[in-house]
Amino acid sequence: MGLEMLVPCPTARPGGWPCPPLSSESARLMTLDRSRIPAVILVVEDEMMLRMRAVDMVEDAGYTPVEAVDADGAVAILESRSDIALMVTDIQMPGSMDGLRLAHAVRERWPSIKIIVVSGQLKQPSIDLPADSRFFGKPLEAVEMIAQMRSMIGHA
Repeated sequence: MGLEMLVPCPTARPGGWPCPPLSSESARLMTLDRSRIPAVILVVEDEMMLRMRAVDMVEDAGYTPVEAVDADGAVAILESRSDIALMVTDIQMPGSMDGLRLAHAVRERWPSIKIIVVSGQLKQPSIDLPADSRFFGKPLEAVEMIAQMRSMIGHA
């Protein structure tokens, strides 16, 4: 059994008649246009200054950053949100898994999320990246990172 509610209409007719139904054009205009909402990027970095720099890059690119300090925090965020388009993760982190294991777990559980893996100690040929992910060495170059984010998920 459904619940029916009548919402007062500011232009209601005398006698309490409800507003006329919305035209298809009015309904279209009231629909949320998600193409204008900036993509959300999850930044996973345990070192505060490096995380702040990565967040600045995300914001400079026009995206919305969400931050996690370790893999457990990142998984909790991913389990509670459905709007993460891309994850940038450091490899060397404390906690139950490092960034590379996190990247593989994300690829398996959330295959639509794009992944950028970063490291200041490891080099790309020596690591097993998940399919379709990208690697950057530290220090991160803002112009290159922003260009890569845009190529992976589009312009903000």
